[in-house]
This record gives sequence, structure tokens and C-alpha cells, in this order.
Amino acid sequence: MTRVAAIDCGTNSIRLLVADVDPETGELVDLDRRMIIVRLGQGVDRTGRLAPEALERTFAACREYAAVIKELGAERLRFVATSASRDAENRDDFVRGVLDILGVEPEVVTGDQEAEFSFTGATRELKGREDLVKPYLVVDIGGGSTEFVVGDEQVRAARSVDVGCVRMTERHLVVDGEITDPPTREQIAAMRADIEAALDLAEETVPLREARTLVGLAGSVTTVSAIAQSLPEYDSAAIHHSRVSHDRVREITEWLLHSTHAERAAVPSMHPGRVDVIAAGALVLLSIMERIGAEEVVVSEHDILDGIAFKVAEDVERA
Repeated sequence: MTRVAAIDCGTNSIRLLVADVDPETGELVDLDRRMIIVRLGQGVDRTGRLAPEALERTFAACREYAAVIKELGAERLRFVATSASRDAENRDDFVRGVLDILGVEPEVVTGDQEAEFSFTGATRELKGREDLVKPYLVVDIGGGSTEFVVGDEQVRAARSVDVGCVRMTERHLVVDGEITDPPTREQIAAMRADIEAALDLAEETVPLREARTLVGLAGSVTTVSAIAQSLPEYDSAAIHHSRVSHDRVREITEWLLHSTHAERAAVPSMHPGRVDVIAAGALVLLSIMERIGAEEVVVSEHDILDGIAFKVAEDVERA
């Protein structure tokens, strides 16, 4: 087993995994897995730049993670940055800050690389599952982008498109600096049209409708599962590999789109950082399910973070 650390810095959250990994067997044992909502992508869709306050929130989280990595003695760290830092004009400020704190440069990966990490993390432990028919469609609904990956044992096709829960919320639900609560019918229609256009784009390169099992990743999907199960608190074990039907996803999405901030915040399994963006994330999931005719989504807590950890362990083994 190789002890490694992986950091996934997205548009909405930054997450850490320290794990013992056996790259040959695919076994991964968590030592520490945590998430902080930093909203790095705050305003990027509008300004094209990372906001100073968003950078400082992210650097504070990096300092916390540096202490955890040192305490647990990981052999190697890989820091992967995704949508927001790809889009920002001032991403060099972000790179320098991370390097100063953690001693490694963040890799601002392409959408295709992000998709491959997500696919590996989500499907490596599904080998031998006779109840899940291949090919898989893995969808990672992030804050700024959504990755679509179709594959069996390996990735066959992948595409990243610029629809995510934060980007859709900021683009369509914010008026005069305030999020409409709840959104109007026109705002929902505009958001839905944007998502459908992105799905058209994804289908140009990824055969979405050939998939036989839909695997959903990231906070929007896991939160929908938690709501579907009426969990008294967020419970990763109950959420991991749970299945949520299309009808239930539709019901939850409709409720989220027509609820108030206070009503969403009262959901016991809802992370405070997702209250304002969960409706948009759920709508992305529902739109995908309707596009491909999926009767259910298999929810995975293992995603890009696990894929990064596997890759780090493989690199250590080869070194």
C-alpha cells in the first residue's frame, strides 16, 4: 500500500483525500477525506477573474490541508484544479499561492483529463458487479462544469461542458446581486435551455444514449440522494452506491426549484454551502436523466478525488 494525498479544487469546493492505495488491486483505504466550500469560482463567469476573497478562502483551506497531510505522512501529493481556475485570467495568482502553502504546483487539468480521473474513481470498484450493465455513463456535476464519460473498463469518449451548479445559478438566478428566491418560471426556462444546449454539445462527441448505467458524482447528486432517503444528517455510507429513480429526482428537483432559501437550509443533510446552488445542480441531473432515458442514477461518493489518488499511487510504484 502506498500512502498518498490528493486535492481536488473545483469551482465550489476544495476536497482532500489522504489514503493508502494498492494500484494493482484497486483497493483504497481512506485515512482522511474532507471538504470545504470555498466558492473559488465566485463571479468568474461574469468577470473572468478569481476574486481576492475567493482566493483567500481557498488558501485558508490549503493551510488546513497542509497540516493534515504532514500529520498523516503522505508520500506524495497531487493537486488538481478544475473549471474555475481553467477559466480565470489571473490563475497565476492562484498557482503561486498554492505552491507557497503546499509545495506543489496545482495542475490546471483539461476537461478530458478531469473526466478520466472521475471515471477511474467512480468505476474502479464496480468491477464484477453483475447488477450494473455496461457501458457506464459517469457524470460529474461540478460547480462550473459537468463532465460526461462513457466507458467499459476504459474511457471510450469524454467531454466537459460549461454547465455546473454555481455557473447556472450565477448566470440565470442572480438579479442585482441577489439570488431570486425562489426562481421565476422564466429563469428556470432559461437555465433549462442552457443545460439542453450543453447536452447537445456533449452528444457531439460522447454517445450518451448508449449507456446502460448512469453513475452520478459530486455534491449536487449526493445531496439529492440524501434528500431522497430523508437522512437525518449527511451520511456518506448510506449515500454511496444508493440508487435514486427518475421520478424521485424529478420530485426533488421541482421542490428545490420552488422552495425558499430557508426551506432548503432546513434540510438536515444539506451542506450550508449548497443551499443556494443545489436547485441548479439538481436540474442538471434531471435534464441528463431525461435526455438519455435513465430510469435511475447510481450515486457514488468516489469520484475525481479517488481517481487522482489511484494515479499518484501508480506513479509512485513506477518511480
